[in-house]
Amino acid sequence: MLVSFYFQQGLHTVEHTYTCGVCKKTYRSTRSLKAHQRVHTGERPYRCDVCSKTFRYQTSVKRHKHVHTEKRPYSCDMCNKTFSKTENLKVHQRIHTGKRAYRCDVCNKTFIDKHSLRLHLRLHTGERPYHCDVCKKTFRQPNHLKMHQRVHTGERPFPCSVCNKIFIDKSHLKVHLHVHTGQLPYNCDVCNKTFINKSNLNVHQRVHTGERPYHCDVCNKTFIKKSNLNVHQRVHTGERPFPCSVCNKTFIDKSHLKVHLHVHTGELPYNCDVCNKTFINKSNLNVHQRVHTGERPYRCDVCNKTFIKKSNLNVHQRVHTGERPYRCDVCNKTFINKSNLNLHQRIHTGEHPYCCDVCNKTFNNKSTLNLHQSVHTGEWPYCCDVCNKTFSNRINLNLHLRVHSGERPYRCDVCNKTFSYRSSLKIHQRLHTGEHPYPCNVCNKTFIHQSSLKVHQAVHTGGCS
Repeated sequence: MLVSFYFQQGLHTVEHTYTCGVCKKTYRSTRSLKAHQRVHTGERPYRCDVCSKTFRYQTSVKRHKHVHTEKRPYSCDMCNKTFSKTENLKVHQRIHTGKRAYRCDVCNKTFIDKHSLRLHLRLHTGERPYHCDVCKKTFRQPNHLKMHQRVHTGERPFPCSVCNKIFIDKSHLKVHLHVHTGQLPYNCDVCNKTFINKSNLNVHQRVHTGERPYHCDVCNKTFIKKSNLNVHQRVHTGERPFPCSVCNKTFIDKSHLKVHLHVHTGELPYNCDVCNKTFINKSNLNVHQRVHTGERPYRCDVCNKTFIKKSNLNVHQRVHTGERPYRCDVCNKTFINKSNLNLHQRIHTGEHPYCCDVCNKTFNNKSTLNLHQSVHTGEWPYCCDVCNKTFSNRINLNLHLRVHSGERPYRCDVCNKTFSYRSSLKIHQRLHTGEHPYPCNVCNKTFIHQSSLKVHQAVHTGGCS
């Protein structure tokens, strides 16, 4: 009885007597401590005699051998899925029970197993302990490092049995197989849109929740996806890692390069099933189809004007904010968007890259060429439904409609006079600023607008004014 008493006393009161000198973790036996220290030393003394993979613990190599024998002795009694390890079965069963016993104390997200929680915590700590010895890129998980290393080795060990396409990772192959089966197994419970994999569904759901968890630490812009943030950051770094092998033009993103390559091949692989117009990429087709459906999903919260594209809304909002972020480095004139700056710069360079194939007249932008071509075709397809006047383009029709509606959306901020057209407002503002940008090259007299200069020049030429 006395021996039993001391044994029990030792078992229950003399605990954690062996301490790791590296991380101070404590163990009840020297054997457990020695096994733990292999984490720090990197020692893996147990080797698989089939594939030579090494392990820290003897139990790990025993379990690993089931991979070669295909022995999966542990079966789930709910779905009959089999496992090589009992702990994998236990974790799997939590899918059926809904038990998520491990909680993150930072964001309260819950996890099925401790390992998943540990990996998740690295999101908050920023810890990326696994690094590639080729390019020094770091990773949170060892399997992510292993998959990344195949980028350098060229190894793609997972072939598709249908089309023989090969993949770096097994999960990529699984997703790809849905292309052949047509299966979209992940369903959004808000809008019922279906997806080929769970990660795409998770990203999509942020459209409904408004969550944008990735933010740029330079300009604080936020993004739904990490990959979008990575691409955006190249705007700040100037990195353009994807060069075209034909013309050496470089791109921020691989998808942009793929689209660009169609310029050289002439390929327009995306076809509208309504009007048969073809497009260089799918996103352009999706935007175009809104012309047929009438969908304008992007709304300005100031004036309620709606837009087909988000980028158009972003540019429009600068009308309200007064932001003009694009500046000409020759004359310092500023513009709402980059395309307007590019067009303007042709005034300085004299570039007229668009040529009429009938009369060879050249133009500095494509829309002006399109307008000009109606001179040859006689086509005026846009008709005013009030007075039946016809126009060569929709823009001119929309401007004309203000004659009937009385709309004068452009206001002078000095005298509050209103105008139907922006160009009329600009000319009027010169009365207040004193600007006379059109000089006569004979007598140097200056004028507010070009038409006045032309009338004046008749004085010198003897023409009729």
